[in-house]
Amino acid sequence: MEQLLAKIDRLKAELHALSPMKEEDQKRLDKKIRLEFNYNSNHLEGNTLTYGETELLLLFDQTKDGHTHRENEEMKAHDVAFQLVRQWAHDPHPLTEADIKQLNQIMLVRPYWKDAVTPDGQPTRRLITVGEYKKQPNSVRLENGEIFEYTSPTDTPIQMGELLEWFKNEWQKGETHPLLIAALFHYRFVRIHPFDDGNGRISRLLMNYVLEHHGFPPVIIKSTDKKNYLRALNRADAGEIEAFVQYIGEQLVWSLELSVKAAKGENIEEPDDLDKEIEVLKKKFTGQNKVTKKGDATTAFEMFRDNIIPFFITLENKANGLSELFFDTTRKMEIAIVGQNGKIPLKNLSWKDVQTTLFPHNSEGFKKQIASIDYQYNFKGFKGKNSANSYSIWVEIVFNEYNCTIRNQSLGTSITEIPYGQILTNEELTEITKPLVKQIVEYIKGVSN
Repeated sequence: MEQLLAKIDRLKAELHALSPMKEEDQKRLDKKIRLEFNYNSNHLEGNTLTYGETELLLLFDQTKDGHTHRENEEMKAHDVAFQLVRQWAHDPHPLTEADIKQLNQIMLVRPYWKDAVTPDGQPTRRLITVGEYKKQPNSVRLENGEIFEYTSPTDTPIQMGELLEWFKNEWQKGETHPLLIAALFHYRFVRIHPFDDGNGRISRLLMNYVLEHHGFPPVIIKSTDKKNYLRALNRADAGEIEAFVQYIGEQLVWSLELSVKAAKGENIEEPDDLDKEIEVLKKKFTGQNKVTKKGDATTAFEMFRDNIIPFFITLENKANGLSELFFDTTRKMEIAIVGQNGKIPLKNLSWKDVQTTLFPHNSEGFKKQIASIDYQYNFKGFKGKNSANSYSIWVEIVFNEYNCTIRNQSLGTSITEIPYGQILTNEELTEITKPLVKQIVEYIKGVSN
């Protein structure tokens, strides 16, 4: 242990001598630590977002199918908690129980139901409260079938008060190495398990609160090393607390060496970082985790069915709210088919009828490839002043070789490009229809003045 502490102090001194870092070096270090900590700490607890999906979410605010809303929500909330703890560490801030409850509230967002096990080992479900100490036991069944008991709900407030008092005394004395305080704080918090959920993530946040306040970088427990992490915790449960301190210290060495490399302007990428970057690019630009498809009759029909019809339905649902301000509304649409002269007129058919007309089940179906769609939603006779005025939303849909383009013909601008294979979310559909409906709103404002 003495050799480990000496190595940690030597690396910290080297990092301090290289401070302050160049701005660009600090930024790339902060980015890596932020992504590594959020991804790994959540992945340890079962969150299924990949590293690349974590980066997409936190840096680009983009999400992908295949994950629950709660997983995405908790990853973003965990990032907020991480940033808050770093802020506390660098500003004078005596940690309180209220702070810890606030972290739980931020991180878990809202109450929810979760699968659980009764004290006699029976499966059940329980309501998870947030920002409050547990009201029911949260014991767990180990792999060997034994039940591991955490602190009872009755004793939790008492033991949390004792933990914070111990921490305050150690903090003020300043005689114990920060690694020991951080690791012990982590372990004792986990041993109490004061909340219904989120205890592991909060314990790692609090550990790093201690370390960062004393000038150390955050410790990151890699999810790929979960077995060793849990083994170290189990050894601490058996009375070998030094084994857990040793484990945390080894992870701190990794963070310190990474930080020193960054401060020297050296490469801080790890062997798998290039794979992570490729994963991010693939997910960012191909949509829905699919490689972009080349346009043909089938992909054009899928685009029409999965995106264009929902786009028009969303648009009309919004526009219909303004229809009562006009004497009449009509819809006109013409569809061009590859290899055919002229266009197919489709006036006021329902969208289900439109699809059936283009692709009847008893026809050759997908052999008809859509080339483009010309669409107009017409508002005639404004009921306010200037009642003779009319207005049209005019949209052109073009099916290109690798994507589909939606253009606002009224303004002569492109709205969006959708790669084949991607399916727009309801939120995305709403966003791309907004400017079209906004035109009507602005028109009404103008003619009614």
